Amino acid sequence: ALHSARAMIVDLLTIRADRDVYYYGCDELFTRHPDIIHRLCKDAPTLLWTLLDGLLWRSRLTFQAQRRVNYYVKHLIQDLDGNFSPNLEWLVEHSDPKIIRHSTVILFSDVLWHRVASYKFILSKIYFLLILGVFITGQSALLNHKLGESQTLGEDI
Repeated sequence: ALHSARAMIVDLLTIRADRDVYYYGCDELFTRHPDIIHRLCKDAPTLLWTLLDGLLWRSRLTFQAQRRVNYYVKHLIQDLDGNFSPNLEWLVEHSDPKIIRHSTVILFSDVLWHRVASYKFILSKIYFLLILGVFITGQSALLNHKLGESQTLGEDI
C-alpha cells in the first residue's frame, strides 16, 4: 500500500508540460487533502520525505556552480481560506529530526519566522524592556528614603 501511495504522490508532484501549459498536481493535492501532512504524520510517516521532495524543483542546469531551485510552499504556509496552516505544528508534533531538517521545511519555517513571528516576538521583548525600565526606575526611587526614619504622607506618595 505504501508503494502505491508513494507512486501516486510522485506522479501528482511531477511537473509535466506540453506545448501550451505546464501540469503540476500540487494545487489539486492540497485542495483535495488540505490535511495531507497531518495524515502522513499519523498514518505513513515514510511518505513525508517523498511529499516534501515533490514540493521542490531543481534545475538540471548549473550556472557558476549553482543550481536553480523552486520551492512550492504556499500550501504549507496557508490553508485554502488564506489563514495560517497548522502544517508546521503537525511536523513539530511528529518530532522526526530528519523531516524537520528537510530543505522545504526549513524554507517555510524561515518564511513564517521572518515575515510573521519575528515582528511579534520583537514587540513583546520591547514591551518587556519597557516594563523592566519602569520597574527599575520605581525601585530606585523607593530606595532613596532613609531607613528607620518616619516619613510624612507627602513623602510616601
